[in-house]
Amino acid sequence: MYAVTSRLILVPLTREVIAGRLAQAPFTVALSTPDGPLTVTYPPAWPGDLLPLLSARLAAFDPGRERWSATLVERATGTAIGQMGAKGGGVPDEAGDVEIGYGLNPDTWGQGYATEAVGVLVTALLARPEVRRVTAQTALSNPASARVLEKLGFLSVGTAWDEDDGDLTVWARAK
Repeated sequence: MYAVTSRLILVPLTREVIAGRLAQAPFTVALSTPDGPLTVTYPPAWPGDLLPLLSARLAAFDPGRERWSATLVERATGTAIGQMGAKGGGVPDEAGDVEIGYGLNPDTWGQGYATEAVGVLVTALLARPEVRRVTAQTALSNPASARVLEKLGFLSVGTAWDEDDGDLTVWARAK
């Protein structure tokens, strides 16, 4: 996914970026974008909680499945500040649901970047005719993520539980 907002550039996750992060931090990569080359610095905080999953993600990397994933790059600095995407490669389930996930570097929390970026992703997903609704799950211990979804028109539709995060709220936004 590639998109530009007032403060962010959303760039696709590439094999080169995953390999670079696994090799070192910080690191810099020159990415090719529709608007020309973009040099992005990936700080040690990137991609946060997803770091332990990167080795498996690199081994199974498929550019087609990454179509609905993006790294959030702060336009003013060229720094990667987060990651977001649609789970399962953005393929809706039999009910037409697509689940999203997102996370930002801690030093950027509370600045509205998640709302800005996730709003772009949700709008793009809901524009697809095969997508009926977008869902997400937030840990009860993370009210900031819940506020992002509330601001974007999501409603709490249930609860779930996860071994890592414990009790979760399930959110949904329909067309």
